Amino acid sequence: MQPIKIKLALDMMGGDHGPLTTIAAALAAIAEFPQLDLVLCGDTEMLQQQLRFHNSFPHPRLSLVASNHDVGMADKPSVALRSKRESSMRKALDLVEQGEVQACVSAGNTGALIAMAHYVLKMLNGVERPALISGLPSCQGNPVYMLDLGATVNCDADTLFQFAVMGAVMAEEVVGIRHPKVALLNMGEEEIKGSDQIKRASQLLTHCNDINYIGYIEGDDIFSGKADVIVCDGFVGNVALKTCEGVAKLILRRFETSLRQRVSAQFFSWLLKPFIKSLYQGVNPDHYNGASLIGLRGIVVKSHGNATKDAFLSAIRQAVREVERQVPAKIKDRLEHVLIDKA
Repeated sequence: MQPIKIKLALDMMGGDHGPLTTIAAALAAIAEFPQLDLVLCGDTEMLQQQLRFHNSFPHPRLSLVASNHDVGMADKPSVALRSKRESSMRKALDLVEQGEVQACVSAGNTGALIAMAHYVLKMLNGVERPALISGLPSCQGNPVYMLDLGATVNCDADTLFQFAVMGAVMAEEVVGIRHPKVALLNMGEEEIKGSDQIKRASQLLTHCNDINYIGYIEGDDIFSGKADVIVCDGFVGNVALKTCEGVAKLILRRFETSLRQRVSAQFFSWLLKPFIKSLYQGVNPDHYNGASLIGLRGIVVKSHGNATKDAFLSAIRQAVREVERQVPAKIKDRLEHVLIDKA
């Protein structure tokens, strides 16, 4: 069976490095996926220059769409929405809305991307707010999906319930986990702990037969594998994610420093080097880069702003997987079924 043809739009000007990173990732992606075509949105003169440097212009599976503006990392979302209609970010989203491509990927300003995507693509029926979701490493091998990671700072109980449904669909369709275990991130596992919104969301999930809800989970169990999907508001999720990334870097740096400072460790460091490299790759954020903005009528994947080539390629891979598994349609179907039962 031939793989389905996939066409993605890339915001080539977003992020800290722009085309220096995104061109290399785009070329790696079309080499990895023979069924993939890419539309590169940005400064066409700059993009052509970079493609010629890589001996890849013209290319039969790459097309260029010109943009007149860039969305800066410091731009306010409201300003970007009003005044950056000709930006590479907006062009990529417009192509999704027009049906020219099946998804878009951007490393640009997160707030601007959320605002533009919400305005251009609109929300699925039954979803009030979008959520950023990403797979994180776990002790069990399978990724644990966590949402929201910063799209919606304040969430009521109904929004957290919707996030749980969407997160379960992601775990099922993208990773293939049957009946994924869903938990709410809380300050304790006891039922009396947490805010009123958390408690109300827990009640909604407890009475939903379509969700395998296991209750509350604390921060120290995020990577334990106890849950396949962890739900929280965007403020908590973003802080937790950045804290975990910082702790991972701290541990690895302390480990490497300790090896360098001890003479006996220096002797054996060459033996340990493959282990250290493997350990780092297991928690390297680049390998888990690509937070999906779900709840929209289209697929949008957000790469982190300082993404390397490998990190941006990881985000493109995530978009390909979601297109192949028709994630928005699956979320729409599940929400309709759950909301009928809830009524």
